[in-house]
Amino acid sequence: MDRNIRLLLMGLASLPLMMSCKDDSTVENDKLIPAEDPFGKANSEFSAEEWYPGGELGTTRNASYSAPTVPVENMGLDASFKKGEDNFEHLYTFTEEPRKGLGPAWVRNSCIHCHPSYGHGKRMTRYRANDFGNGYLLVIYHPEAGVDLDGVAYAKNSYIRQVTGMPQTKAMAPFKAPIDEEQIKVEWLDVKEMESGLPMEFPDGEKYSLIYPEVTIPQSAFNTNPLPVNYEVRLENTIGVYGTGLLDAIDQDDMKAQYQKEAPYVELNPAMWDKSSNDWAASAWYTLADGQKKIKKFTYAMTRASLQDGPGANAIWNITNVTRSDRHYFYSTPAWAKAMSEDEDVISYIQANGNDKNSLLYPYYADGTKEGISARVNELLSISSNAGAETFKKYFVEGSPYNGNEEMTDRDYYDFMVWHRGLAVPAARNLDDAAVQRGKKVFTEIGCTACHRPSWKTRDDNLWIDNSIKAYAASIGKDASSIMPKYPNQTIWPYTDLVQHRLFMKNDIRTGWCRTTPLWGRGLSLRLTGAEDRLHDARARNEIEAIMWHAYSKESDAWESTLKFYNLPKSDRDAVVKFLQAI
Repeated sequence: MDRNIRLLLMGLASLPLMMSCKDDSTVENDKLIPAEDPFGKANSEFSAEEWYPGGELGTTRNASYSAPTVPVENMGLDASFKKGEDNFEHLYTFTEEPRKGLGPAWVRNSCIHCHPSYGHGKRMTRYRANDFGNGYLLVIYHPEAGVDLDGVAYAKNSYIRQVTGMPQTKAMAPFKAPIDEEQIKVEWLDVKEMESGLPMEFPDGEKYSLIYPEVTIPQSAFNTNPLPVNYEVRLENTIGVYGTGLLDAIDQDDMKAQYQKEAPYVELNPAMWDKSSNDWAASAWYTLADGQKKIKKFTYAMTRASLQDGPGANAIWNITNVTRSDRHYFYSTPAWAKAMSEDEDVISYIQANGNDKNSLLYPYYADGTKEGISARVNELLSISSNAGAETFKKYFVEGSPYNGNEEMTDRDYYDFMVWHRGLAVPAARNLDDAAVQRGKKVFTEIGCTACHRPSWKTRDDNLWIDNSIKAYAASIGKDASSIMPKYPNQTIWPYTDLVQHRLFMKNDIRTGWCRTTPLWGRGLSLRLTGAEDRLHDARARNEIEAIMWHAYSKESDAWESTLKFYNLPKSDRDAVVKFLQAI
């Protein structure tokens, strides 16, 4: 027998033995018998439930941020889920079906640009809306109270009013973007020393480093009238969209109990919690589109209360500026409208190219005179609420080129929200690993769970539903609550208390108050998105940096816990990181 063939056969004969040594499988009657799957099994540190961070209804075994939950499949909502996914993943255009209506100014032309692989946005060294993975929103605000150039007063920490709250850097010709992104400068600076006095190395000699962004936008970058004054810029990055429906299912009475539990030990945001009455502050309540009130829950700044009137519903409208039946107006500002109506280049271009009923510029053409065009541009771009819906419909919906159709139909919006509320959380991994188990034990012992509360129990999940989805449900003879995925009575493990805390970081988030970000699924970020950046502006390049930013200042709500982490032996620090990567 040829020597090479003999060696090959010997190698193949030894393969089962090699596999047995590697994974503890056994061989019986020439068949490989795999070792027992540890998934879903309780051990000394993890309960069986903890393998299912989204509960039985909201967890997927796939290493994915884009898988559907059990109710999506059980309720036969797969087709709607896939259509909603299509709206998330593909570009919006000016006129082409099925995703038409982009503009006249916008933040991004697709959702997935902000949420790569449905996960957290990536750290960027420049601001360009079309850079894939750029999940940054520009936060442009007044650090102190003052008066604008037109005499209008503004409050401390308020957003500038010249541009939209999610500032737009793209626009349809001949309009000029509210902000010229070419003039936006993003610099990443090194922390030279910790304000708290901690050395930039652990007691065992292992070093760590921290960086933070410095963002500047000159006044010349704004195409608005008036121009903004006395402002600063911060970055806020997107979080993963998976599991958001499960957070929506958490009852606000349970949130209240969490606030009451923390109130004696840490200062809470007075905009959310009234310390004297030990109850919600008046500003903690959000007025939904139909007038109902719910407690704010979503975004770093706790600005929204429901997925159907918040992160999902707003984003599909204001990021792309696509109108629908309940939002017959643009995401715009009077200051941008005024600047465009006064811009000679804009008016001349519309005068030369807008007298065609098939043109997107036709609604702005008016009587064809420069004066008429200027007035119409100012009128239409200023419509920024349903109060001007009839005027908007007159020029944009009832006339060409839209031919009476919504840019996003009620059915399309319903599909999008089925998808958004129907995204599952990836299952936990390696909970049978001794280092992961040690990491959980240490994470709890040093006090991290005071803010990163491990689990919640949903109640009946009586979700609020907006009028667009109700309209679609009525058109098919269904009750709206019966056609949305729901998650009643689920134990979920997001690792957040849904409370805002302060870390007092260098170039901190606007106001300093930031909702505790859920940790579930983040350990898959590097694998699924190509980046593991953490914290609100992606300044932390890994878990260690994210943790140590919690100790930048002794005023940090997490100072004592992070100091304990700092003094851990390396094996325990590594174990905590492994735990974070597992959940």
